[in-house]
Amino acid sequence: MKAEIIPENSAGIVTTNYYTFAEPPDELLLVSGKKLGPITLAYETYGTLNSDKSNAILILHALSGSAHAAGYHAKKDMYPGWWDNYVGPGKTFDTSHYFIICSNVIGGCSGSTGPSSINPETGKEYGLDFPIVTIQDMVNAQYHLIKFFGIQKLLSVVGGSMGGMQALQWSISYPDMVQSVVAIATAASLSAQGIAFNEVGRQAIMLDPNWNYGDYYNNENPKNGLSLARMIGHITYLSEKLMHEKFGRRLQHSDIFKFHMDLEFEVESYLHHKGNDFVQRFDANSYLYITKAIDYFDLKNDFNGDLANAFVNVNSNYLVISFSSDWLYPTSQSREIVRALRMNSKNVIFTEIQSDKGHDTFLLPHEQLEHNIANFLKREFEKVHRK
Repeated sequence: MKAEIIPENSAGIVTTNYYTFAEPPDELLLVSGKKLGPITLAYETYGTLNSDKSNAILILHALSGSAHAAGYHAKKDMYPGWWDNYVGPGKTFDTSHYFIICSNVIGGCSGSTGPSSINPETGKEYGLDFPIVTIQDMVNAQYHLIKFFGIQKLLSVVGGSMGGMQALQWSISYPDMVQSVVAIATAASLSAQGIAFNEVGRQAIMLDPNWNYGDYYNNENPKNGLSLARMIGHITYLSEKLMHEKFGRRLQHSDIFKFHMDLEFEVESYLHHKGNDFVQRFDANSYLYITKAIDYFDLKNDFNGDLANAFVNVNSNYLVISFSSDWLYPTSQSREIVRALRMNSKNVIFTEIQSDKGHDTFLLPHEQLEHNIANFLKREFEKVHRK
């Protein structure tokens, strides 16, 4: 369905903007010790920044997200932004009151500098010459964007999954710039099982003959490998119950088995559709780099093996949310974050939401999730204006 009539509560027609910084010799120093610059960040904004710049909220996307969090790029867009259910007038992130910023991470492929960008030293795409980036590097790049707006303190930093990792890192790296954090379906480090799924996805890409050690930009893309990686990843985003309810063991076009290797089950067709759709909008090398960044994220390891040490100096208030059916980022990992915060006497609200939809619940309309976030943000805004 085309958005020829924009809904009243939509963020409307939006434009992607670009901010470039870290020009040589002032490149961004990465955690790996390498430098990156110049850097361009693609970003979008929704709502209006108030006079004292106290209503800014930074939304952070997950693995396959982009700066396009809400609204439409044109009246005939097929799809709105990835969090359009939550961002707009009267919605959870009410653009009548808040100024929302969302940027594509470095290493990405939706306008920000990444492996598909042109390396100024060679005049061709970086490919595997692009340096490894971490969640901390992504946050450090976003810091420059926030300073560009002249914002001294963010009302909140918000994200689900990898976005939640960035939100936690923001409060640790820049404690005086973050009033509050909303961390949804996330963890202080990815589990061994999560790393394993990421590695299988990376191998699917790298074993595609068209990958060519990352040098494929002027040739055939490794579509089969990237599609398979997405299929593998997508399975982890859903719960077993949701998969059963949506597909069960239903066949597509027949009531009996055909005894051949073509697609027969509805769930098979669904996964192939997801994989094929993904290759139209995402870069295979970015998939490699971003999943590596997720794997490397480990707040406990960064602070001498004790997660509580990570939150000693934070000054934020926290809302931590998990979903009961999320087996990729299970509730136990959210509770670990909450315990570490409470050991430091930090202000934290924790909610486990009952849901059958798995990890991707945070991307879907959910009344309890909407109310939890909206009420938390309202209280945080009131705290700022009582000072």
